[in-house]
Amino acid sequence: MKKIFKIVLPLVFVSLISLMGYKIVTKIKHKKEIAANIKTIPAFIYQNLNGESFSNKNLKTDTPTLFIYFNSECEYCNEEAHMIEESVDKFRPYQLVFVSFEKPELIKTFAQKHNLLNYGNIHFVCDSKVTFATTFDVQSLPCLVIYDKHQQLIEKLKGQTKVETILKKLQ
Repeated sequence: MKKIFKIVLPLVFVSLISLMGYKIVTKIKHKKEIAANIKTIPAFIYQNLNGESFSNKNLKTDTPTLFIYFNSECEYCNEEAHMIEESVDKFRPYQLVFVSFEKPELIKTFAQKHNLLNYGNIHFVCDSKVTFATTFDVQSLPCLVIYDKHQQLIEKLKGQTKVETILKKLQ
C-alpha cells in the first residue's frame, strides 16, 4: 500500500503542475491574440437605437474614436457620461461610441438623461450578443477604448476617467 501511495502521489502532483502550466500558457496565448486583434478597430456589428445595424464600417476613418463601455445603472458610468455632457463641445472633432449590453430602451433613457442623443458624432449602440467585452478585452465598467484617426489603438482606460485625460489621449 505504501509503495502504491509513493508512486501515485508524485504522479498526481506532476499532473496537476502540468495542467496548471498548460492553462497559464493557453491564457497568455489568448491574451496575445486579443491584443493583436484590437491594435486596429476590429470588425463588429451592433444595433443602434433605431434598430439598425451599426458596424465598424459606419465609423469615419480619419477621425479618432472613443468607445465607452457602460451600464445605465453603474454610478461611475453615469458620472463619466455627465462629465462628457459638460464638455460635449470639446468632443466634436471625435466620434464617441457608447456601447452597452442592455436593452435599447435603457440605453436611450441613459442617453436622454445625459443630453447626448442629438449629436452626429455620438452613437449609442446595443451589444445584444454581449461580444464587446471579449472582442475588445474589457472586464470593467466603465471602460474606454481609444483609437487614433488611423484606427490604431492608443489605450484602454479602466474606470472613470477625467475628460482632460481622455481629450489629451484623443489628440
